[in-house]
Amino acid sequence: MKVSNEANRDWCERLYETKAAGLILYGRALGLSHGEAEDVLQETFMALLRLAEPPEEPERYCVRSFRNAALNHRRSLWRRLTREFESRRWFERGPDESPAERAAMRRLAELPQLQREVIVLKIWQRLTFDEIGGLLDISPNTAAGRYRYGLEKIRAGLRGENYERDEDIGSALALLETAPPLGGRGAAAL
Repeated sequence: MKVSNEANRDWCERLYETKAAGLILYGRALGLSHGEAEDVLQETFMALLRLAEPPEEPERYCVRSFRNAALNHRRSLWRRLTREFESRRWFERGPDESPAERAAMRRLAELPQLQREVIVLKIWQRLTFDEIGGLLDISPNTAAGRYRYGLEKIRAGLRGENYERDEDIGSALALLETAPPLGGRGAAAL
C-alpha cells in the first residue's frame, strides 16, 4: 500500500513537531554542534519524506535514523576538529537559566559519551532501557548501568556545587539529586 505524498508529509510533520527539539539535544549528546545537529535533523526528515510509506514504529525509526546519520556525520576529520573547539558550548545558554541548571548541564557534558547518550535517550527521548538497548545494540542491563553510573557522576559533581535539591530549575535535571540510602551517612545523623 503506497501512501500519498500529502499523507506522508502529515505523519512526518507530526513526528517533526514532537521529536525535533529532543533530537537536536540527542545530537549534542552524540558530540555534534548545535548547527550540525540541525543539519542531521534536516537530513533525517528529508529521508523520512522519501519513504514510500510510514515505518511500523515511526518514532523509533526516526531516532535510529537520526543516530545513524549523526554517527556518520561525526566521522569527518574537519567536523571533529570543529566539535572539539565547540565542546565547551555543549548546551545553548538561555537568559533565564539558573546556576543550578548550568552546573547540571556542565556535569552532563563532562560525562563519557556512552553514559551521556543513554541519559539523554532516557530523560529527553523517554525511551525504555529495552528500547535504548535495541537502539544502541547493547543489553537493557548495560543501558541501565550506563544511566545509573552517569547519574551518580552527575550527583557527585553537583554535591560539590551549591546545589539545593528542592530548587525549581525547570527541567528533569532537578530530579537528579536524591536522598542518601538508609544506613548510609544520612542514617547516622538521625
